[in-house]
Amino acid sequence: MYRIKELIQQKRPYYHTQDLAVAWGMSNRNTLYKTISRYIKSGVLKPVHKGFYTTVPLDQIDPVKLGIGYLHAFAYLSTESVLSKSGILNQNPQALTLVSSVSKTFNLGGRLYKVRRLASEVLFNDLGLIKMDDYLEASPERAAADLLHFNPKYFIDNKNLVNWDIVRKIQREVYHL
Repeated sequence: MYRIKELIQQKRPYYHTQDLAVAWGMSNRNTLYKTISRYIKSGVLKPVHKGFYTTVPLDQIDPVKLGIGYLHAFAYLSTESVLSKSGILNQNPQALTLVSSVSKTFNLGGRLYKVRRLASEVLFNDLGLIKMDDYLEASPERAAADLLHFNPKYFIDNKNLVNWDIVRKIQREVYHL
């Protein structure tokens, strides 16, 4: 039972198989998988996706944190999700949109995630990124610059809500346009 105390004391409620191996100091894969299986059967761990587990119900986890946690890589909320949240796009996107070093689409707990890939030198440039609780979110101008990078002809509904001088600055300094 001491293994569960170790998980509960940690700040985050989701884990990859390798995270559990490190947290529990297990190098034997069979022992690790049996332990995980026992904790799933007892209800302490809940499977979210293959090799990804949580200690709390999914509805208690911020969907952005869950998506970034599943990716297990640097990522931030951007493009349609931020622009919709800011009222710049009229329709809510079907997927939660993230930007990372990989391109991927996945589903966690009935929510669709779309991840767009950026080169490292662009991805790690923090111009226009805002620190939220435990993740980064693009400002509306950074989200617009990101979206226009991926699709230069994307139609933006409420263009007057965007500071285009800042977008151009981001495009010059981040995307080197």
